Amino acid sequence: MLNVGITFVFLILTLGSVTASVYSQETSIQVKLENATVEDILKNIEEQTEFRFLYRSDLLKDIPTQNVNVNGERVEDILNKILVPYGFTYEIDDRTVIIKKAEKPADVKKPKPVTQKNQEIKGKVTDKDGKPIPGVSIVVKGTTMGTITDPDGNYTLSIPESAQTLVFSFVGMEPQEVAINGRSQVDITMTESNVGLNEVVVVGYGTMKKLDVSGSIVSANAEVIKEVPSVSATKALQGRLPGIQISQTSTRPGSDMQIRIRGVRSINATNDPLIVVDGIPFAGSLNDISPSDIKSIDILKDASSTAIYGSRGANGVILITTYRGRVAEKPTVSYNGYYGVKTVAKKYPVYNGEEFQAFRHATLNPDYKDNYTALEQASIASKSYTDWQDLMYQNAVVTSQDVSVSAGTNKGAYSLGAGYYDETAVLPGQKYTRYSLRTAIDQQIGQFVKIGLSSQNSFGITDGEGFTDEGKGLMNNIITLSPLLPAYNDDGSIRQIPTEGWIDTYYNPLLIKNSDLWQERRKRFASFNSLYGEIKFTNSLRYRINLGLSYSHDDYGNYFGSDTPFKNGSVSSATVQNVRNTVWTIENLLYYDKVFAEKHRLNVTAMYSAEESEYVESRMSADDLPADYLFYYNLGLANGAKNIVADDQNYHKRGLLSYMARAQYAYDDRYMVTLTFRTDGASVLAPGHQWHNYPALSAGWNINKESFLKDVKSINQLKLRFGYGQTSNQAISPYATKGELAQVPYNFGSNNMYGYYVSTLPNSNLGWEYTQSYNGGLDFSLFNNRLSGYFDYYYQKTKDVLVKVNLPQSAGVSNPMWQNVGETRNKGFELSLSAQIIKPAEKGSFGWDVDFNIYANRNKLLSLNSGVSEDIGNGLFVGHPINVIYDYKKLGIIQENEAPYLGRPAGQIKVADLNDDGKISADEDRTILGSFEPDFAGGFSTRFYYKNFDLSIVSFFKSGGMLISSIYMPQSYLSTNNGRRNSIRVDYWTPEHTSGTYPEPGNQNTADVNDFGSTLGYFDASYWKFRTISLGYTFDKSLLSKIGCKDARVYFTCENPFVLFSPYMDAGGLDPEPTGSGGQGANETLTKNSGIQARQLTIGANTPPTRNFIIGLSMKF
Repeated sequence: MLNVGITFVFLILTLGSVTASVYSQETSIQVKLENATVEDILKNIEEQTEFRFLYRSDLLKDIPTQNVNVNGERVEDILNKILVPYGFTYEIDDRTVIIKKAEKPADVKKPKPVTQKNQEIKGKVTDKDGKPIPGVSIVVKGTTMGTITDPDGNYTLSIPESAQTLVFSFVGMEPQEVAINGRSQVDITMTESNVGLNEVVVVGYGTMKKLDVSGSIVSANAEVIKEVPSVSATKALQGRLPGIQISQTSTRPGSDMQIRIRGVRSINATNDPLIVVDGIPFAGSLNDISPSDIKSIDILKDASSTAIYGSRGANGVILITTYRGRVAEKPTVSYNGYYGVKTVAKKYPVYNGEEFQAFRHATLNPDYKDNYTALEQASIASKSYTDWQDLMYQNAVVTSQDVSVSAGTNKGAYSLGAGYYDETAVLPGQKYTRYSLRTAIDQQIGQFVKIGLSSQNSFGITDGEGFTDEGKGLMNNIITLSPLLPAYNDDGSIRQIPTEGWIDTYYNPLLIKNSDLWQERRKRFASFNSLYGEIKFTNSLRYRINLGLSYSHDDYGNYFGSDTPFKNGSVSSATVQNVRNTVWTIENLLYYDKVFAEKHRLNVTAMYSAEESEYVESRMSADDLPADYLFYYNLGLANGAKNIVADDQNYHKRGLLSYMARAQYAYDDRYMVTLTFRTDGASVLAPGHQWHNYPALSAGWNINKESFLKDVKSINQLKLRFGYGQTSNQAISPYATKGELAQVPYNFGSNNMYGYYVSTLPNSNLGWEYTQSYNGGLDFSLFNNRLSGYFDYYYQKTKDVLVKVNLPQSAGVSNPMWQNVGETRNKGFELSLSAQIIKPAEKGSFGWDVDFNIYANRNKLLSLNSGVSEDIGNGLFVGHPINVIYDYKKLGIIQENEAPYLGRPAGQIKVADLNDDGKISADEDRTILGSFEPDFAGGFSTRFYYKNFDLSIVSFFKSGGMLISSIYMPQSYLSTNNGRRNSIRVDYWTPEHTSGTYPEPGNQNTADVNDFGSTLGYFDASYWKFRTISLGYTFDKSLLSKIGCKDARVYFTCENPFVLFSPYMDAGGLDPEPTGSGGQGANETLTKNSGIQARQLTIGANTPPTRNFIIGLSMKF
């Protein structure tokens, strides 16, 4: 009966020969299986396509199991790999495939008869993991002599003695030319194509072949993320992707990073990008996701890519894909872990005992000049000085342990993961711990239905997150305590008040080691869950529903006892805060994907979605708790004030409805165009203003596919891209259009009552901030894919920027009114290069890869309200970047031959009289000194490998721009420069040392504020920072197989080894990266005089930077 069936099929094949190859030519699939039988592979293909295979099972049973990892390949290419090398052939009739034994061995090209003497050469071909590759073509260069590898990757070939080079080629692998050099054994390792044009890139609401991408998208895989051991993937990406500026916001463990994609657009709204995890918008922090759970990160940068997210796409979109199980995968257990020691990279530069005595002697302030307490005099006599930083700092540790299990059948797959991360700080009491649990399940139900779910859960504990902030006093005490004061009593106990007998009462910072006196802790639980269902109507049409539910809860509490350096003897205080955030999302998607006439490829996506979020926050504080052991658990027992401030309580609910359509068309892999349209309706806007449309267009041209370049072997890829789109920023807070009320207390005899008044006027015309973006780019790969990269140029203009507009007093409203009246612009370029400097000749040979990127962004504020050219109070100046430094221009120090300079004596700061009126005034003599924006920035990384060893270096750099370091400003109290306290060590001016660059100690008008002292804190922000240097060793698989292990690698990493070319560090600074925002502990005078804004990242007194030494191990069973 089987023969009759086959005969019938052959008759149909003959009659339908005209259309026999249409479906097979237009169908490309993804297969990723390990140790799979041929029947498993064929069943996997049947599940993804309309193909049906006819074969005799007994004929296929002798074919060994194989590893298949292909993406976007035709079925014929896969069958050529899994069947042909084993003596089988096949024939295709549209959707029917007949497999049979070949009548003769697989097609192997025989060498032509030659008269010269031949020699035999043999070898083995493997992949990067050492697995054999069957079906590899080996040809003697310049001839038709060749063969293919057998199922074990071995080959034997008879070649003439004159043969010099063998050419190895295989689908999806980089072709290699290997010199014979008289050898009889030539083994090679083949690697996947660097360009990866068939690689799938994640885009909004789907995926796309990299070949078809016409927008600006950059990607990072798990290998890139794991190169930098860290709590969050963002730190690992710092400097790796052009146009993505990632900045530190604190030096404490577990702190978030700030991400800016192609600059800042908004003044008062967020500039943070939208984060999407496994297709669902993510409302949490990236610290909630373990880097080990992330498979890839794709970042959409231009509006033609982000317009699909409409009102949330203006700041860019970060798409995170987590690990899932694979169909037909045998159970695999993976482990990734590391342990490290953290040491202080550099201490704050302060005066030691002898330097402090010279400093006090040099001051002109009679209250402090050569004035010492009895304790200090005793220390001077015995020359026993105290280094408070050495006493406080300790080595810290960091560890991460992640385990995952994944497996799959022919119908489903699962992946489970658990992680533990723990990091302490060099300051006692600071710590971050995270527990994470991940689940992903996919299941095929029949031929047409597929369902799945994923769940990301984390529980984080942060200790001491704010005790280095302004008002807590810890870093102030550590830095400014006199080195002449003893830290311990004669009996070895901690001296509670070392400043005894002095004007200041500072408690000993060592007291924080007693955790019974204080506590500050945040507990955060975050759960992000998504479910999907998919129905496949035809091979081209399918429907998918996505459901998302995220929940996060933060419990924060602090208690600072009276006898701690946080309070310095004042009454104790406690605070509790609770924040709950819930978001649900539902998305309905319809996909149509079809190839017509072999060259026309069309993909259409349509979507309807709804989303709602609810946010609840409450906060309470109290003073004078009756006992330390109560901490913050019962504020009702406080003897002092109990405060529930209206502005600290918050509740809001917001919703979003969206419709979206996208069409992608490609012709012959040469020309592609993408059209996108989305419309969003938002509940937070007033009726009549709730809906807005977002169109986008992008186009691409693969020039290398044209006939005039086909013969240019040095060009592997050359693609032009252009994109245009409109997006917006959800700048308006819920209920902002309705205005605000404020309360004021009244006394009615013995009764206290509150009255209410309008504090902010309503504005029903408020709307989003809209950004129009243009992007042009060129992708290239040259010299057999040895050099690849891209260049982009972009132009963005944002209108209706949200600005606070001050109202006249006659309006009777105290607060400014929100209006959409501003306009900003960003433009710039990005260049990314990847090069294989030295390509290994064979497995184990030396290789060298380099990645380099550079980018520049030019930001400008184009307009404010009503033709206003500047808003000095908010640091805004039309025609300049949003973030600038506006202050007096420091010329140096007034010398004796210049004094009096504008009425000021020698030794004081000399600033420019810009209007030449013979006096210095804030209105006329302050100017824009520079901006936070660098001239250019980028990253450099390199990797060397030889045999089983690899050495990698990751670094990033910034050139130009300015930074603010408040620790050098007298208003921060860390550099008062008058002798009252210890200070940041500087090169101060004296009559005997006139080359000093800082003012003479005590030469000032007031006790604590140097005239124009804010000008001392501005520095060139340039630097080149080496993030990691890692040395790794990969164990031989032959050894690992004895213990049932598939892969194992051990590595040693030095994190933050050094910084080069930093003017700030040359001047004494610790590190050029920011430690926070705003004044960071400086008093109001600093903010008022220098115009430091809360939105600006600055350097202040925080936990010192560390240098980390880490050893790690990754294994797979």
